[in-house]
Amino acid sequence: MADDRPAADRGQSRLDETAERTVRRVRHRGGQAGRIRARQWEVTLVISIQAGLAAAIAALLAKNLLGPGAHVFAPAAAVGTIATAIGQRARRTFELLAGVALGIIIGDTLRFLLGSGPWQTGAVVALAIAAALLVAGRGGALVGQAGGTAVLIATLAPMERGLELPRIFDALVGGAVGLAVVALLLPINPMRVLDRAAAPIFAILCEQLGELAGAMRERDGDRTLKVLERLRGTEGDLGRLHDALSGAEEVVVIAPVRWHRRQQYHRYARSADHLERLLLDSRGLARWSSTALQYDEPIPPELPDAMARLGQAVAEMRTECKVGDDTRRTRRLVEECAHLAGRAAASGVRSFGESLVTDLRTAASDLLRATGCEPDEANRIVRRAAGAGEAEIHPPVRRQLHRARPTRAARARRHAHLAARARNEGRAGLPARERPAR
Repeated sequence: MADDRPAADRGQSRLDETAERTVRRVRHRGGQAGRIRARQWEVTLVISIQAGLAAAIAALLAKNLLGPGAHVFAPAAAVGTIATAIGQRARRTFELLAGVALGIIIGDTLRFLLGSGPWQTGAVVALAIAAALLVAGRGGALVGQAGGTAVLIATLAPMERGLELPRIFDALVGGAVGLAVVALLLPINPMRVLDRAAAPIFAILCEQLGELAGAMRERDGDRTLKVLERLRGTEGDLGRLHDALSGAEEVVVIAPVRWHRRQQYHRYARSADHLERLLLDSRGLARWSSTALQYDEPIPPELPDAMARLGQAVAEMRTECKVGDDTRRTRRLVEECAHLAGRAAASGVRSFGESLVTDLRTAASDLLRATGCEPDEANRIVRRAAGAGEAEIHPPVRRQLHRARPTRAARARRHAHLAARARNEGRAGLPARERPAR
């Protein structure tokens, strides 16, 4: 039925709808930003407590075990171990010890050969940094500690003897305490860290795939472009997920109380790896959707339905990753997505629509692999479901079980050929074959 409202009222209604949609979007993004800040505050609080505890324990042990003196480097080394990037603490500790040893060797050697003074200090530091960069191949704790230790040896050793051994022991005590705090006293819950880091990506995928499905149903090219921009703005979330994976792997390796989480971690890490691929697949879906609408290609209704099923499968996978190994619901939704993609391909699509179907099948396969399927099995499941969808639109032609009866002319030609062959065999001295019975 036609809308009987005046044009001004209809324009005002559309303006109100647009304003409401904008307000909802702003509130949603504000809520996401608040959740990200809450997760950052939680990580900050944990690292701060770990660093404070490690510094106190390192200072206490250095004072009681290493004798009198200002053992400043022991708590500093413990804090340096804790405050590094999550997932790199064990490596950071070894780099710290190696940097101290390298700085002491180069500092003492060059001070013995060149003496002490401003230019000698510069030469010692330059050579220590160069040697550390050649060993490590990049900047980091090894390079910083080598340079800092070389400065201390070059400037303080002429005035205070015996700095080398205390600094080495301080580094050992501080690094050991830092690792002990991370592994034994306050180990993080790896699965909680992973779930919090992956939550924004799961949320973006589910939301934007649903938004893309709605935009395709309404043939709204502007909305598909906005979906593409939103999916492209996930690099920060992916970076936080990689950091969380690194930190969780470190915890399940060095923390005995978290060893029972190893299998669950590996399953979650596999899912996170394919989640990144699925994010790239979703960008391709948004890009091909925008292009298909731009060229006014036909969009079968099965295409947006398949995208919606894919978003539902992503949400289901997150739930199943947290609760256990049963992924049947995710696989069922993925099969429905591939089935709808097959129906869309058979319903009639053009070049960009075919690319959409291909990307949908690729995304379905990646999602199955995230649930634990082997690549060949995942491709086989998707291929079978898509083929079943195509067969519903265009059933395959049945093969004829019996040969068609030859015509009279064909039978006559056959008989003439056999008779000529028999005459030829008779001339060659061969026994003539009997004519076949009719």
